[in-house]
Parts: sequence; structure tokens; C-alpha cells
Amino acid sequence: MKIKMLSRNPDDYGRETKRDIQRLPRNYDPSLHPFEAAREYTRALNATKLERVFAKPFVGALDGHRDGVNCMAKHTGSLSTLLTGACDGEIKIWNLASRDCRRTIQAHSGFVRGLCVTPDHSNFLSIGDDKTIKMWSLTSPDAGEEEEPVHTILGKNIFTGIDHHWKDTTFATCGQTVDIWDHARAEPLRSFSWGVDSLNCVRFNPIEKHYLASCAADRSIILYDTRGSSPLRKVILNMRSNVIAWNPMEAFVFTVANEDHNLYSFDIRRLTSPFNIHMDHVNAVLDLDYSPTGREFVSGSFDKTIRIFPLDKGRSREVYHTKRMQRVFCIKWSLDNKYILSGSDETNVRIWKAKAAEKIGKLTPREESALSYNDKLKEKFQHHPQVKRIARHRHVPKEVHHLTRQTRIMKDSRRRKEQNRIRHSKPGSIKKKREREKVVVAEQE
Repeated sequence: MKIKMLSRNPDDYGRETKRDIQRLPRNYDPSLHPFEAAREYTRALNATKLERVFAKPFVGALDGHRDGVNCMAKHTGSLSTLLTGACDGEIKIWNLASRDCRRTIQAHSGFVRGLCVTPDHSNFLSIGDDKTIKMWSLTSPDAGEEEEPVHTILGKNIFTGIDHHWKDTTFATCGQTVDIWDHARAEPLRSFSWGVDSLNCVRFNPIEKHYLASCAADRSIILYDTRGSSPLRKVILNMRSNVIAWNPMEAFVFTVANEDHNLYSFDIRRLTSPFNIHMDHVNAVLDLDYSPTGREFVSGSFDKTIRIFPLDKGRSREVYHTKRMQRVFCIKWSLDNKYILSGSDETNVRIWKAKAAEKIGKLTPREESALSYNDKLKEKFQHHPQVKRIARHRHVPKEVHHLTRQTRIMKDSRRRKEQNRIRHSKPGSIKKKREREKVVVAEQE
């Protein structure tokens, strides 16, 4: 006689925390769960509320500078190392894991204008108002020895920006011209100029490594190729751009931080207009940096706030601020995509979480599955009015709130004036322009 038996592994039906509680199988037939959508909406609403309850983005501060933090550089080979330069010429090397300063170097007389780490992670470069480029070793000197630069280059003009090639021993500086240097030479390999008095920022493309871009004082953005002898293209905007940042995952995308409170994302294949305008700041944007994934970027502004923007959206998903934080001069996104580092005018370097409600530390499998389920629910109901209202609501300083309302009134007034002009003019005499078409004034090659 043949007897059929059901054999089940108890581990598949027991919980990971308490083995005496049995997990019940579930039938996913929608006809058996007529109230599933209502239950999921309630869970999505609760998950959105709890996300705002647990949103505590501030992690800690690195206090040690005696003057405002003017520039910052990430160490591409070490997640726990950060370099900062102050307005008094002082450079500090920090250990982010222990939040203490490992070295202090009095590098320049005047502002430290820029820092960058070499690709071999052995040295770093600094520029200042004293017209010098100095190379320093990243290894600490022996006890009793003075901090001396490995190499010093004396320039003819003040340098305002520096960036290193991602593979070679060449680096670029900007001032009155964009100069390409080599570690072994005291004179630039070549210089680029295009009728500009001064340039603010220069950045190498992390993917197409021979391309670089700079922002100039005449409101222009200039593209270069280090293998050529002259600049490639020039785009002039309505107002001056302070900083440019390349997308680390898409070689043809870059974003500029502008004086008109906005950030503009461009595609170099079509520079006649930006493909996205990011609006939420209420004062000049001073710095920005991309996340390692290339999907988001963070910006610091003169309005004393930090904002995180998705690349494909025009509004920020997060705003960070504190009572003591002043104008944010420099901002960086950590290479592990988890933290944001900001340097401001009141001498502090602050550490923030990239996701405000994210739990720091290791998660249990049950926590991971619960958080993943909540994220899917929030994504499913993200366009529902109540969920959207709670997810977007942020408390901002009173000054930022008033300026935001004032900016909205000004935009509505300009839009109304343009509509009235079109309405009372001859049909077809005035062409209505989209907001993106108003940004670029001219393009030159």
C-alpha cells in the first residue's frame, strides 16, 4: 500500500526572531482581498508620516577651522578622508570615521581657492590668493619635521579654480586663462583663452577625460579639449554661473549653479537650451556636486540652505538647514552615496545623511524587507494628494519662506505681463517662449 505524505521544512514557515511563531501562507488571489487597495493606501500614508517623523539628517560637525571653509576635496581612494581649505590659508585633513583632524597645514597667505587629490592618492594640490600652486604629500611628516610642500609653482596671476585629470599627471587651473599643467614642469603645457577677463571654475569630465569645462565672469560656459589648441564651444547665459559639475554616469550631461538662484542641466549635444531647470533656492547658488549614481545632485546656496535635486525633476526633494549655519561655500557628496559634506562661512564642516530618515548601521533581514515594502507603497501612492502633501512638506527658515513667497509673486507678475503683451499685440508679432528657451542668450563655436 502506497501512502503519500506532505513534507515541509519548519525553517520555511518560522520567523527569524521567534521560531515558535509560525508564518502563515497567503493566497494572493485578488478576489479574496477586496479591501487590499484601501489597506495599502493606509500603510503608504503611515509610512510617509513615519518617514517625516524619523527624518533627522544631521550627523555631526567637524569643528577646528578659525575662518570660513572656502573649498573642499574628496579623497578618491579613502572614504574616511576629507580635505578642507579655509579663508585664512589653512588646510585640514580630516578622518570622518573618528571625526577628528589628522593634519593642519598653513599652506597659503590669503584664501585657499581650490584643492584636488592626484589619481595615485599620494599627493594633493592646492591654490591660493598668493598666486602659487603647491603640491603636498598625503602622508604625515615625521615628528619634529615642518610641513613643506613637495613642489611649488609660482604663477603670474591669481588662480581661482583647480581640477586634476582622472588618470594622467596633468591638472588644470583657471584665473585669467585656463592652463594645463604637468607635475614635472613649472610652466603650463598650454593655455586657453576666449576673450574673458576671469574664470571662476574648471572641471574635467570623469568619463571623457580629455574634455573640461569652465565658468567665466562674462556669464559664459566654455568647453575645451586638452588635445586641441583652442576652446571648442561657448554658451552665454543671462547671469553668471559660479560652479559647473559633470554627471559621473553620463559623459554629455553637466549642471551649472547660477547667480539667478537656479541650477541648469545641459546636454552638450544641444546647448541651445537646458533640458531641465532646478528651482527652489532663493539666493545665488555657490556650489554643487553629483551623487556617485548620477541620478541626483546636492547644492549649497547663499541663502544658508542645502538642497538635494533629482536630475529629472525641477524641484528639490530635500532641504537641510540649521540655526547656526551661514552661507554654504562648498558641498560634496560622499563616494559611498550615503553622506553629504558641507562647509560654511561660520568655520564648520557638517556631515548630513543623503536620505534623512535612513537608519545608520546594519539592518536585520526583517527590517530590510519592511523598508523595501514601505518604499514600494510610497512609490505606488506618491501622486495621491495626501501622500504627496506630507512627503513634500518641509519647515524652512522664516527668511527663506518669505523670499520664496516673494519670488512666486514676482514670477506670476512677469507671466501675467507677458500674457497681456501677447494679447494686446498683433497676432504673431510676439512669440511666446518657454522658460527653458529664455536661459541661453547666445552660442558660439
